[in-house]
Amino acid sequence: MPMPPVINVGFYNYVVASQIVALVSSDSAPVRRLIQGLRNSERLIDATQGRRTKCVIFTQSQQVILSAISQETLAKRLASGEVVEEE
Repeated sequence: MPMPPVINVGFYNYVVASQIVALVSSDSAPVRRLIQGLRNSERLIDATQGRRTKCVIFTQSQQVILSAISQETLAKRLASGEVVEEE
């Protein structure tokens, strides 16, 4: 079974590109409150490796992923087709 295309969200962490619903900046207070509320849940995945969170990724499976890469960079990777496919 072929692996679906994935996008690198930083530090060798990957997300299935077709599952991404939204890329949101973590700068706003409502987004920060959302992250704090999800800290102890199984829905939050921290892929920042201890770095500052720059982007919050929402998926179709209702998982929320934190990335240390900006949403502009991730959006460019998605738009340019810079996704990793099965080799």
